[in-house]
Amino acid sequence: MEPTSRIIVALDCDKRETAFAVAERLGDECRFYKVGLELLTAAGPDVVKGLVSRGKEVFLDLKLFEIPNSVAGAVRAAGALGVSMVTVHGMGGGTIMSAAVEAARDFPGLRVLALTVVTSMTDADLADVGVGDRMDRQVLRLARLARKSGCHGVIASPQEVAALRSALGPDALIVTPGVALPGESPAEHARPGTPRAAIADGASHVVVGRAVTRAADPAAAFRHVRDSLTS
Repeated sequence: MEPTSRIIVALDCDKRETAFAVAERLGDECRFYKVGLELLTAAGPDVVKGLVSRGKEVFLDLKLFEIPNSVAGAVRAAGALGVSMVTVHGMGGGTIMSAAVEAARDFPGLRVLALTVVTSMTDADLADVGVGDRMDRQVLRLARLARKSGCHGVIASPQEVAALRSALGPDALIVTPGVALPGESPAEHARPGTPRAAIADGASHVVVGRAVTRAADPAAAFRHVRDSLTS
């Protein structure tokens, strides 16, 4: 996979116009965008349709955690929008993940990814919600359950990539938010890493946000991230 295809730009904004302006400034440099809950709630599904109509791939980061029938319905709706990836929460268990995978079968280009543990959480946060194991063990436990349930891959922090690649094999997608360039603040991410390190450890994709979307020249910032993957 060539470097440009491995970078997903997170459109963490609250207006459709802002999202489209970023995509316009990036032009042909960027092929893949993440639409999360904030933008989807503020702008609705038209923002996804607009990106797809521009020839872009969309990672719809819904983190679905509901009864299986509702999850399946949401996955089918995502598929109908033309998205390439959709997320389901691994903590929902195997039945929910299997329902998502089954619903995606009607959309050959749609891949279901399981969120393991969000990148803002620490071991102490896990303990607060009754998970007594360490972060790395919990991530691997949920990743193995996701594989058993038929998911195409997982979402995890850069710090868990090497262990996940070893556990899941060469074909699984491993998408890593929480990346930051050297010297850049990791913001709210508790388990950060650089894009280059994540790819070297076996990540299939890295998700970058403000470092690109809020740069004075987003296209130049994107190229800087892309070049960092191989330099």
